[in-house]
Amino acid sequence: MLARILDGDKIVATTNLAEIREAFVQKKRIWVELERHSKEADELLKDVFRLHPLTIEDVWSSRSQPKIDDFDDYLYVIIHGISARTKDKLELLEIDIVIGATYLITHDRDGLVADDVGTELDHSPRLLQKGIPWLAHAVLDRAVDRYMPVLDQLDDEVEQLETDVLAKAGTRKGRKVLARILGFKRTLQDLRRMSVHQREILLRLSRGDFGEIPPEAIPFYRDVYDHFLRINYIAEGYRDLVASALDAYLSVQSNRMNEVVKTLTLISTVMLPLTFIAGVYGMNFKFMPELQWLWGYPFALALMAVVAGGILLFFRHKGYLGDAEARQKKRDEA
Repeated sequence: MLARILDGDKIVATTNLAEIREAFVQKKRIWVELERHSKEADELLKDVFRLHPLTIEDVWSSRSQPKIDDFDDYLYVIIHGISARTKDKLELLEIDIVIGATYLITHDRDGLVADDVGTELDHSPRLLQKGIPWLAHAVLDRAVDRYMPVLDQLDDEVEQLETDVLAKAGTRKGRKVLARILGFKRTLQDLRRMSVHQREILLRLSRGDFGEIPPEAIPFYRDVYDHFLRINYIAEGYRDLVASALDAYLSVQSNRMNEVVKTLTLISTVMLPLTFIAGVYGMNFKFMPELQWLWGYPFALALMAVVAGGILLFFRHKGYLGDAEARQKKRDEA
């Protein structure tokens, strides 16, 4: 637990519970970063800041969805950023924010957002000097900014995925491509499920629905909402691209399967009359004139070759064999 207290024109950092209590009583502006769950932290939240027991419970627990609660003395917000992206899913970063009149309490388990804001505050007390709503805005803004690197990474991977679909669908390497497509769908579905609720929360903050956010700070919150809205649009575009990639995968796989079936059908069609000729001359009837003929065997082989060649020429004329478009282009040029 680390508290940064605005004392005049400088920031005083402390972990002492008595100093935090004294600063709160004197109505100094305070930012408290909660780290691990401890008895001292519970005492601070309950006895000093007088948070509701349900708020304290939510701060230490993990929630899968963002939420916002408006209490008499403070505003409690849960939002999600992105801490990392693994192969198949997003690692969401939950941030608990309590906005009071003179204090801000945050619980960032990984410290990915709070550390950035804390570093800026250590260099300059400007954010706390402007007021608690501006400090809360900085935390929200950093959390939303963490989406863009992941979306940029998704953009490159989706583009490569489209190339791999055309090259590998329907081959032995196609299963890995299909697994990547399904992984993308799960990732974007998780992002969409979370962003629907978070977008509504940011919208309410940007409209000035809560007294903790003064009118002069609303444009800054509106900017965060606009930024997150663009992220939503980009994510929805990726969902459409991944769905199209899945359709393209199935289409290419079907086309390649049709080519295989077509090849096997042509082979069967060629072999069928040859099998018929071989079957006719393989019958052991006594009175078959060709059995006593000196040229009977060469005649049968030549007949098979002529029939096979005729069928292949017919298929070529119909465009079943070879590149029909190239031949037609060559005839047009001639």
